[in-house]
Amino acid sequence: MTGSEDVSTSGKDKATTPSFDPDSPYHIHPIDYPRHMHVNDSLNDNNYADWSREMNDFLVAKNRIGFIDGTIPKLEGDQPEYRAWQRSDAIIKGWITTTMEKDIRNSVKYATTVQ
Repeated sequence: MTGSEDVSTSGKDKATTPSFDPDSPYHIHPIDYPRHMHVNDSLNDNNYADWSREMNDFLVAKNRIGFIDGTIPKLEGDQPEYRAWQRSDAIIKGWITTTMEKDIRNSVKYATTVQ
């Protein structure tokens, strides 16, 4: 092995690890952090339709809508990609709850998954 090869600690090539593949829904870019607001207005009692449309578009653009619509199912702890799934789910929960007013956020922040 040469010093120029890039191998993760588990021995897998980073290019084949989902969290390093930019096309993977498990990929986390350095600018993807949970407390960043991604819609124009916080969800309140009067703007669900607009908020939902903006959040949906954002999640489609980030390749994460599958966590919401169920096409990316919850993985179990013994599955190889569980940690990557868990990280992505946590980030999406952060994105969503950050864009809610406090009263609404308090009613959903203990959900076990983003779906």
